[in-house]
Amino acid sequence: MSKKKAHHGLSTMAIHGGADPRKAGDPVAPPLVQSVNYLQEIGTGAGLKYTRYGNTPNSERLQRRLALLEGAEASLVLGSGMGATACAMLALLRPGDHLLASAYIYGGTFKLFTEEFVRHGIDVTLVDPLEPRAWRKRLRKETRAIFIESPVNPTCRVLDMRPISYLTKEVGLALVVDSTFASPVNFRPIEHGADVVIHSATKYLNGHHDSMAGVVCGTEPYIQEVLHKMMVWGQAPDPFAMWLLERGMKTLDVRVRRQNDNAMRIANWCADRKEIKRVHYPGLSDHPDHEVARAMLDGFGGMMAIELTGGGKAADKFLRRLKLFQHAPSLGGVDSLVCEPRYTSHAAMTSEERTRLGIPDGFLRLSIGIEDADDIIADIELALK
Repeated sequence: MSKKKAHHGLSTMAIHGGADPRKAGDPVAPPLVQSVNYLQEIGTGAGLKYTRYGNTPNSERLQRRLALLEGAEASLVLGSGMGATACAMLALLRPGDHLLASAYIYGGTFKLFTEEFVRHGIDVTLVDPLEPRAWRKRLRKETRAIFIESPVNPTCRVLDMRPISYLTKEVGLALVVDSTFASPVNFRPIEHGADVVIHSATKYLNGHHDSMAGVVCGTEPYIQEVLHKMMVWGQAPDPFAMWLLERGMKTLDVRVRRQNDNAMRIANWCADRKEIKRVHYPGLSDHPDHEVARAMLDGFGGMMAIELTGGGKAADKFLRRLKLFQHAPSLGGVDSLVCEPRYTSHAAMTSEERTRLGIPDGFLRLSIGIEDADDIIADIELALK
């Protein structure tokens, strides 16, 4: 799980990082080792390999690679993004502790913090991350960590990590960042003061909508704590999922850069359409976080959102007319997807609650794929007519 010094660019690391030296006769494509248990030495517990321990061949190589990509000492791959978030936070927090979390977070994370953590005796305060001095105002002596998600799902807001990281370093808190929307190609939070980075690897890291996993990156001692939680809570991924994730990561850099370019073109095109009330994309100059995004990100990403002028009814008609986009709730893959948060991640909220978060009826989240940008635009144009 530990990091080796990086000497190569991101694309090279995504293909070769963490691999053992090769010799003649070795396969070029890393093999899938589907076994979940391994023969053990008699008379000792040393060297025991078991899938739930995160130390089998497919997992160890992949974890070294992910640590290199994020600039972390170590990383751990778990069974899902939510499994990664739960184990990462439970490795930091104990009953009686207090967590400060951005109010702009994924719906599953919101439920974990506000329902499950409360049952474990962990108090959580949700903070408007755009309010000046909001984090400092809500600090307590029991506060142990700050959790943010950036860019934000599904509104594509980009949070300025700089003042948050200054605060966490000043008072000795852990800064945890869910960086799923960005991927290591566009954003590496540790370079900006984060202590822990989380990904739903189901999304950009895998990139093909065929493998579910989550990732936690941080220091070696901390990752050992997360590993303990993963083992106890049974959050280890299947070997085949690990193999698919490693295969997908080989094209991470080229996929994400293509998605960055496509999304920029499509966002500019959508901004000129009267049928679209608003375009949410940090690459646009009128986005409220455009300057922050320019400072924090290496690319504006493949995620965007649009608000249709006709509200919920217009969204329903639009979705039924799409041909190229697929109506599905995930994101970050080679195929362009569209979803309506009012029926997915934010379905538990009322229309008024969603509107306060910037997700009114008629809001559609677009995950831009690697298809020809002209074809994606033509599909949107046809659906708008």
